[in-house]
Amino acid sequence: MNRRKMMRGGLALFAGSLLARPAVAAPFASRRIAVTTRGAGRDVVLIAGLASGPGLWNGVIGAISGYRWHLVHVRGFAGLAADANASGPVVQPVADEIARYIGAAGLRRPAVIGHSMGGTLAMLLGLKGLASRLMVVDMLPEGAAMIGGTASGMGFLADQLGDYFTGTRAGRAYLAQILAEMPGARGSDPDVIANALRDLANVDLGPQLPRLTAPMEVVYAVGADAAQAGAITRTFRAAYAPKRDVRLLPIGPSGHMVMADQPARFNAALSNFLKAV
Repeated sequence: MNRRKMMRGGLALFAGSLLARPAVAAPFASRRIAVTTRGAGRDVVLIAGLASGPGLWNGVIGAISGYRWHLVHVRGFAGLAADANASGPVVQPVADEIARYIGAAGLRRPAVIGHSMGGTLAMLLGLKGLASRLMVVDMLPEGAAMIGGTASGMGFLADQLGDYFTGTRAGRAYLAQILAEMPGARGSDPDVIANALRDLANVDLGPQLPRLTAPMEVVYAVGADAAQAGAITRTFRAAYAPKRDVRLLPIGPSGHMVMADQPARFNAALSNFLKAV
């Protein structure tokens, strides 16, 4: 065999060996979200709320082992550049991107936990049939109901507030002050916050709750005042009544950041929830 034939045969073998190797998945890239993973075990998706980043879950990850945590960071929140979230709707496009991540990462119906706006996103993923179990933390199906309103009544006000927060110097300064006082919210983009608030004020997932087939637990915060706690409980029970077999769990005394105000009780609740995964 001459040298040319030997080289040709060697190249063919080399090319064949490359083609025979399994394909390596490209890293997930998104202009809406960034996702990091920590730990090892069964897959759990964690979604923080409005203006918050993955740091919200540090106490959870440090206390509960045996899971691979997928931490979703919405672009424009907590120091991450806004990118595609800088204008237009935020909530539904972000839900769609988390769904794309679940598919790209090869996750098979992971448990999904979401706090506040993250709870809305978790329910949207549940409606896509992508979650084995859902935990919603201190969020109602109708976003406007969190401040005593309705989607039909709060939509216009949300638009006005969004214009104030982003279109005036005083509004931007006031929003910056609010974000500076929120744990983990520093560096959030005012435009993304305003757009997300508009979305949340107009969303009402209540009528779609019967379509949620995955088991669901709702953890909600109550204060020390018994009368107020009773009123909050009645609100959550009524809001989630359309969801069959939903489990409601009050934790208090606590503010909105349940995992920070009552870490031991929240971690115990989450651990019990995940044991059923």
